[in-house]
Amino acid sequence: MKRKTYIILVLCCLLLVPQVGRTQVSRLGEDVQYGASLRGTFGGGDNAPFWFTNNRYGLGPIGNNTFQARVYIKRDAEADSLRAWRVGYGADIAAGYGNESEFNIQQLFVDVQWEMLRLSIGQRERPSELKNAELSTGGMTLGINARPLPQVRLEMPEFWVVPGTKGLFAFKAHLAYGVYTDNIWQRHWASGTSNMYTKNSLFHSKALLLRVGNESKFPLMLTGGLEVACQFGGRGYNVLGYNGEKLEQDIKLGGNILNAFFPSGSDVNDDNFSNASGNHIGSWHLRLDWKDKNWSVAAYMDHLFEDHSQMFMQYGFWKDMLLGIELNLPRNRYVSTVVYEHLGTMNQSGPIYHDATIENPQQISANDAYYSNHIYGAWQHGGFVMGNPLIPSPMYNGYLGYPGMLVNYFNRVNAHHLGLKGSPSTRFAWRALYTYEKNLGSYEKPVMDPLNGHFLLLEATYAPKKLEGVSFTAAFGHNHGSLLGRSNGMMLTVAWDGWIYKYD
Repeated sequence: MKRKTYIILVLCCLLLVPQVGRTQVSRLGEDVQYGASLRGTFGGGDNAPFWFTNNRYGLGPIGNNTFQARVYIKRDAEADSLRAWRVGYGADIAAGYGNESEFNIQQLFVDVQWEMLRLSIGQRERPSELKNAELSTGGMTLGINARPLPQVRLEMPEFWVVPGTKGLFAFKAHLAYGVYTDNIWQRHWASGTSNMYTKNSLFHSKALLLRVGNESKFPLMLTGGLEVACQFGGRGYNVLGYNGEKLEQDIKLGGNILNAFFPSGSDVNDDNFSNASGNHIGSWHLRLDWKDKNWSVAAYMDHLFEDHSQMFMQYGFWKDMLLGIELNLPRNRYVSTVVYEHLGTMNQSGPIYHDATIENPQQISANDAYYSNHIYGAWQHGGFVMGNPLIPSPMYNGYLGYPGMLVNYFNRVNAHHLGLKGSPSTRFAWRALYTYEKNLGSYEKPVMDPLNGHFLLLEATYAPKKLEGVSFTAAFGHNHGSLLGRSNGMMLTVAWDGWIYKYD
């Protein structure tokens, strides 16, 4: 389904939603918010500071000296929290210069919810599962780094308590199908001729998370589950065959909605070694929370797997994962939240991949090559990886020596990350991020000497009392090291929001 079809579908839903009942018509204009912002960046160096660019839903600038204006309107379905039927909608547009795209429909969606079940149609920014959106480096499978994809998503947006369990068991889930919208960007990035790229590929994701514990009775809670996603279908250009020879310049790719849901089928270049069609990726999540009256602490794990080789214990205990600790302190004027994370992706099941043959019948499903695929290139949308940005996005490939390549040759990472934030007053808030990363390239393309990067963000926000709804944010960013070079920059943002109509 093309992007224009999605936009038409969302607009039709906006017209049809009021028909669910006359009482809906009047309240669709209640609790409607608006907002706008102006953002400018300036500085110098090889790239924009890392945390200016990443984990901003694909709207962060890659280069220096940019400007962006953004406007939105939305009504949250939570505005109808006292009703069985709930309706939400939103539109969000960004435009400017110096950014990768000068005009973006960032969000356009309609949510229709009955009790705990929601149908969401369109494209919408969605936070990572079980992570702190402001301080974490982001989810491994689906993070907050790339622009949202248009999709049809059936979900339980909040944890639903299982009846009869006295609040001890709850779960949330989703099932979604969507479409990629970066056809023009991919063709331009790949120079349109010799490099591999795809067009009109589709998206699928699903997740199931289970929570055990009732914080009103005991402060310890355990949450865990599985998150899986897939890119499939569409057309491929300059795809290589199993033997390394180029197939037809334009070739239809395999896979359908059932192959995506139940990993099956085969790819056009599998030859005699059949594999599930599409680019499959997923995470096992685990989080343990201790919540006291005025403070809390949590430890969490996000284990990434490509296909199935690291999905279970086929190659021993999991060695690659994102590990984190989040501490929320008692109310004070200095620091409210501290997050520490370690990301390790050095193992990837080992360096060798080998399909069983008559001469050597041993199957070795290693060399997982995180965020890489032999047909779809990198796990990305519009140049930004859809997972954790510490595995550098294809957007950086020109600087890293692979211009026009839609691949990820820099996926073996060892990184440490620290995030802090505080709110000295109701009008002032700050946050700081510091990341150190060592990168060995990949098993396919190792680097001669380890690359390293230091990434720093210092940010402060002030909301004057006399200008209700207006806030000013100033940020300083710094990169240093051989991975992404050296740069310094400033980001200034003024934002204002309010209510078009607020029901009292």
